[in-house]
Amino acid sequence: MKLIAGLGNPGKKYDKTKHNTGFMCLDNYMAKNNLSLNQNKFEGLFTKEKIAGEDVILLEPQTYMNESGRSIRQVANFFKIDPSDILIIQDDMDMPIGKIRIRANGKSGGHNGIKSIIRDLGTEKFNRLKIGIRHPENTTVVSWVLTPFNNEQQKLMDVAFSTSEDILTDFISGKDAGYLMNKYN
Repeated sequence: MKLIAGLGNPGKKYDKTKHNTGFMCLDNYMAKNNLSLNQNKFEGLFTKEKIAGEDVILLEPQTYMNESGRSIRQVANFFKIDPSDILIIQDDMDMPIGKIRIRANGKSGGHNGIKSIIRDLGTEKFNRLKIGIRHPENTTVVSWVLTPFNNEQQKLMDVAFSTSEDILTDFISGKDAGYLMNKYN
C-alpha cells in the first residue's frame, strides 16, 4: 500500500497560497483522475483507491502545516504503511518556482511540515516530491508563503503539477526513489 500526502493548511484563508502547493498538486492529480477526498478521519481528508492495481491512500492533513506529521502517522500506523511507501508533496523555498526535485530521505531543510513528519514517524526515510516556490525578494517568509501565485508564477506551477502527475503515476506503479530521481531531477 502507498500513501501520498500533499502538505498545506486547511481553510479558505489559505486556499491557493504558496504554502499549499502540496494540496494544489494533489488536487490537480485527483481532478485529472476523477478522484476526490471522500473521507474525514485521522485528522485529515483522504481517499483509499485502487490505482494501477495498487492500494493507494491520498491524504491532505487538516492539522495545519506544523502538525502534518500527526495525521500522516495515524494513517501510516492504521494501514501499516512502511515509510518507504510514503510520498510527501511539499513546497520548497530553496528552489525556483515550479522546479521539481525528488528526495528519498533527509533532513527537513527548515520546512516545518517535514520536521513534524520526521518527528511523528520517527524517521527521515520517506520520499518527498519538492516543488519550488523560491525565497521572497521584498517581503517576509510568512507573507510570501501565505500569498497566492501571480499569473506568471501560476503558469510555472501548472507545468510542475502536470509533471507531478507522471511522478505520482510512477511512484504508485512501484518505481523507487532512485528511478524517480534519475528520471525527474
